[in-house]
Amino acid sequence: MGDMGWRGRLGPAVGIAPGARVDKFEIFFDLVFVFSFFIITRATAANINGRQLLHAALVLAVLWWCWVVHTVVATRIRIGEGFVPVLMVVGMAALFCFALALPQAFMDHKDEAGPVVVAVSYVVIRAIHLILFLHVVRNDPAERRQLLRYAPELALSTILLLVAALLPTHIADAGTAALVRDALWVSVVLLQYGTGLLARTWGWQVTSAEHWTERYDLILIIALGESVISVGVGSNLLGQAPTWPGVTAAVLGIFFTAALWWAHYDLIGPAARIALHATLGPARVLMARDAYAYLYLPMIAGIILFALGAEGIVHEVAEPGVPVTEPAHGPDVPMLFGGVFLYLLGNMLFQLRTLHTLSWTRVATLVVLVIGVPVAMPMPGLAALGLLTAICVGLVFAEVILISEARHTLRAVVFEERTAHETHEAAYRARWHGQPPGTT
Repeated sequence: MGDMGWRGRLGPAVGIAPGARVDKFEIFFDLVFVFSFFIITRATAANINGRQLLHAALVLAVLWWCWVVHTVVATRIRIGEGFVPVLMVVGMAALFCFALALPQAFMDHKDEAGPVVVAVSYVVIRAIHLILFLHVVRNDPAERRQLLRYAPELALSTILLLVAALLPTHIADAGTAALVRDALWVSVVLLQYGTGLLARTWGWQVTSAEHWTERYDLILIIALGESVISVGVGSNLLGQAPTWPGVTAAVLGIFFTAALWWAHYDLIGPAARIALHATLGPARVLMARDAYAYLYLPMIAGIILFALGAEGIVHEVAEPGVPVTEPAHGPDVPMLFGGVFLYLLGNMLFQLRTLHTLSWTRVATLVVLVIGVPVAMPMPGLAALGLLTAICVGLVFAEVILISEARHTLRAVVFEERTAHETHEAAYRARWHGQPPGTT
């Protein structure tokens, strides 16, 4: 009968094939990350100031590192097969608790469990990933030794987060306690990302470039979708009767978000996917690390930042009794323009790392965004939102016109590849109409 324990009944873990794609359980797992992005946005929107933005950046960086480790594990083992989903559900629960506690991660009250919940949840998430990776390399002594090189990062980051949760409550001066906690979180982030840079290709494999690129492209789409949800919920559009200014602001928000989607997925994303497929060995690992694991982070951060700015502006524009000519207040305009700037800067660096090119249209757009901040500050909120939308849509139109030949060439290559893949799949499935696959 073989192994009839729980692992035997559920089935063995299955490795990743070179042509593997993202499975449905991975998308299910990503729903918790949607919630995490939403919580970060909501917690920051409640009290926007410099320190709050710093805290949002720190928790996002730690959360993103968990995501990176998760994707590294997923390059070696299918997350949705065998006994692996059972462990991953435990990881999902821990990640959900991590997200729930994020608004209290930097609280100073001794009776608040938030900082401890964050630290403990982080330990559970990383432990699940470690268990799975150890299972993958259990029969390979060389890879086990490589894995041990990451032990200092795992141990020290866990200790630092636990100390950040417990030590500040024993410091009498609130200001000093806050500085100590912030410094410990900064240390965690530097340790995590510094280890990734120093480790280079230790223990990394990107067996399926398709799986890797698709996974990161999906999380970016999720982040863009979360920004739409955040603006709709946070601006209270659902809690009041629609007004023409509110509807107009909402439409503009959809337009510039769609333009940012287009900026990556029309040309740069598909071309980068082909570039990663064409790169092999350690060079593929380094490209995957630099372009996806590292440079997607500023794009995600930019999405959250412009969502905060858009939410504030839409809330004011849609508020009954507020004149349409009322200028945007507070940091809404700088966050709106700054978030789009950060997103496009990250995307431009992504293009440089994967395709070794730079688009002058992107550089020009960044310059226009910087100039646009002081221009938009005294403008009515709706006009500022319209100006940003015009800049983003203008970038799309400019690239459609100016690089049409490159777009058509890429489209032809992608369509040819897709057609060949679908033809192969259709030929395999045609066997089901006769004898089932695997029978004689």
